[in-house]
Amino acid sequence: MGFHSESQTKFTHIMLKTNQPLFKLIWISMCLVSINVFAQSDDRNNTEISNAIKQLQSKHASNTKLQSLTKTVGGHDIWALMLLKGQPENNPAIAIVSGVDGSLLLSSEMAVNIANNILENHSEILEHTTFYIFPNMSPNATEQYFSSLKYEAQGNAKDTDDDRDGKLNEDPFEDLNKDGLITLIRVEDVTGNYVKLKEDDRIMVKADSKEGELGAYKVFSEGIDNDKDGKYNEDGKGGIHFNKNLTYNYPYFTPGAGEHAVSEKEHRALLDFLYEQWNIYAILTLGPSNNLSNPLKYSAPNANKRVVTSILKDDASLNEFLSKKYSKITGTKDAPSIDEEGGGFFEWSYFHFGKLAMGTPGWWPPKFEGDSTVKAKKNPKANFLQWAEQENFTDYFVDWKEVNHPDFPNKKVEVGGNAPYKMTNPPYHMVDDISKKHTDFVLEVTKLQPNITIENITTESVDNNLTRITVNVYNKGFLPTHTEMGKRSRWLRKIKVDLNLNSNQEIISGRKTQLIDSIDGDSSEELTWLIKGKGSVSIKAGAAHTGPSNTTINLN
Repeated sequence: MGFHSESQTKFTHIMLKTNQPLFKLIWISMCLVSINVFAQSDDRNNTEISNAIKQLQSKHASNTKLQSLTKTVGGHDIWALMLLKGQPENNPAIAIVSGVDGSLLLSSEMAVNIANNILENHSEILEHTTFYIFPNMSPNATEQYFSSLKYEAQGNAKDTDDDRDGKLNEDPFEDLNKDGLITLIRVEDVTGNYVKLKEDDRIMVKADSKEGELGAYKVFSEGIDNDKDGKYNEDGKGGIHFNKNLTYNYPYFTPGAGEHAVSEKEHRALLDFLYEQWNIYAILTLGPSNNLSNPLKYSAPNANKRVVTSILKDDASLNEFLSKKYSKITGTKDAPSIDEEGGGFFEWSYFHFGKLAMGTPGWWPPKFEGDSTVKAKKNPKANFLQWAEQENFTDYFVDWKEVNHPDFPNKKVEVGGNAPYKMTNPPYHMVDDISKKHTDFVLEVTKLQPNITIENITTESVDNNLTRITVNVYNKGFLPTHTEMGKRSRWLRKIKVDLNLNSNQEIISGRKTQLIDSIDGDSSEELTWLIKGKGSVSIKAGAAHTGPSNTTINLN
């Protein structure tokens, strides 16, 4: 750390030579600051993340509310941090959900940093937007990074029978080379279907039969076949994966998916909370799904299925627009494609919740460009190794080392491969910059949010006691009040327009309460009434996720 400088050393010597209490106090304070800075120079565990949001809430008590939705099986709180002005439901809201994938430590850091950036530098945004921030939906999984044995955990602390043999957790990982990391084992075997990558022989890939390649290795995760079923680590401490346990495209009978959709306390608690927040118009998922760098494509056949599996046409256009905004603001490019396994939160937020759904992991290894002497490699793992070496990073790869393996007594067995977490999480010194750029994107989205106003008010005297009122219910925001998927939902609330009369007034034509299915951005719906009586009437229009608009109109 920069604090440990030559000047500090000289200052320390002075302190040791003096008995001045004030100087001693200053010296102790400086040391404490140094310790605090150092504590935040690396990824924070769940306790540190929890403490960080508690400190935020305490510091900004008038603009925050902190609530524990539930405790996981492992005893960790699932926090909901609300950024608000007044009551949270008073303004349209964005939900930011992190930790849906336990291996993406960055997501929790981003959530906390985005909250801090808004409160410290952009608190004026709370005048018209509320934020619901969920820093970590997989606290038990993320804690594996901070354990003595590191492997990319996904599940909660529930014991599971992933191979459905009636036994729980009977085939876990084993650290064969005693380095505290779980990587891979490769076994020289002519019946195997893996070979060394030609571009980088540290990396194992499946043999390409189209190129005439013959396999030379078997590859497994690092461990022993404890239950002697020919599989490795297929039933360890897997738990239930948060990102496999939601209702859309739920992957039945898949390890980590649970016995049924939304089987876990943390899933039920989050969904119960979200379903009660009528003011949410958008959800940003900080996880593996990435429709911000790779916008979803519309497919007419899939959009017209009984069970829709494609983004709808209007929503696809909106996704494309937001993707361009995101790429410009964050500067990200060359995002990897990700195969969705089903049961994911991002997919639920669009297909089943009907909200404006945005998803991004926030970071991925940049593409190594190469130069005149070094050619860039196409394989993602090889690309990462090139980039990491260029940046002088350490501990990103475990060199292959031969070990004695009880399951392969007469074969050459080696342990090695990419270190866990490194390809999905940036070096910690990059987190602040990544978080700031994503804060800027979130703020840009708030500028686009739907906003209902009442415009072009006209009154016309029909006879001595009758007045025709005409208004435009206008959405002055860029975003529509409802996604196209949301329009199909029977759950989302429509735009409600109420005409309030005095006791001496009567509606001759028109309805006292009218519902509008949806209003596109920069568009309006014209409404008219014929009112009998004198004095004034009031009109209220809007929905929780668009904000209300009120006006008073004098009758002719």
